[in-house]
Amino acid sequence: MSRKPRIPPAPLPQRQGVDPVRVRLPVEGPWATVREHLVERLSGAGAGVVDGMLDAGKIVGADGRAVAPDAAYEPGMFVWFHRELPAETPVPFPLEVVYRDEHIVVVDKPHFLATTPRGSHVTETALARLRRELGLPALGAAHRLDRLTAGLVLFTVRPEERGAYQSLFRDRRVSKEYEAIAPYDPGLVLPRTVRSRIVKERGVLAAYEVAGEPNAVSGIELVEHRGDGLGRYRLLPSTGQTHQLRVHMNALGTPVLGDPLYPVVADPVPAGDFRRPLQLLARALEFTDPVTGVEHRFLSRRALLAWSSYGDWAGQ
Repeated sequence: MSRKPRIPPAPLPQRQGVDPVRVRLPVEGPWATVREHLVERLSGAGAGVVDGMLDAGKIVGADGRAVAPDAAYEPGMFVWFHRELPAETPVPFPLEVVYRDEHIVVVDKPHFLATTPRGSHVTETALARLRRELGLPALGAAHRLDRLTAGLVLFTVRPEERGAYQSLFRDRRVSKEYEAIAPYDPGLVLPRTVRSRIVKERGVLAAYEVAGEPNAVSGIELVEHRGDGLGRYRLLPSTGQTHQLRVHMNALGTPVLGDPLYPVVADPVPAGDFRRPLQLLARALEFTDPVTGVEHRFLSRRALLAWSSYGDWAGQ
């Protein structure tokens, strides 16, 4: 069995809390130069972008030296560069640190803030913000919340311990509790456990259910309801499929308020439009710390606006 190659430390510093991009050249291929491979691999960046970066010395090897435009191809070689950061509208809500020690940081994430850099959300993410605000460049995410979902997220301080915390979520050793505001259906029998098979295709916004062995399990309880037709729900996922709770709530005929994908995929929310946040909150995280053995239970201090003031949430 071949060993995974040792990854050298990044020779470039972070920018605004964002790591440089690392590319490993394939062991086999038809390319004569590093440039030829990068032009093919990064074709989506646009014509001339790779050449411009090479000419400016912005692509470097493990020793931190610029890769020459005519550098010969070296199978397995690592190169690094910084991508151009997109213009982003700042998310005008604070990240609240719930707990911090030498191993982990737990934060209460606001709606509209992505957990980690991805696509057009790079510097305006919880990870990049925390690295800057806390002065912890090695901080990493143990799991992720959807950008539109608020609530608790666990980050790790030490890279060598990250795998231990990520395995908590992979092995379902974290008890997670969510809260949602959605329509109240008096004919819906609750509590219940919803089981289905959910598929999320790359490049497709919405996930969907298909026939087959269930891979998504959610406990759903009605906490209370009121006369305006709204209910407050407690959601207990025991698996972690993409959009799982949103898909299951929609399947019951009670889609989460403010959801732009379920039941109907709407036009993308314009940048800077922070109205009507998705009424879904990661309320609690409970687990045994795999490094210290401490029993942790964390609670979000956020409140879902549609329940406390529907008119304000709806912009009425």
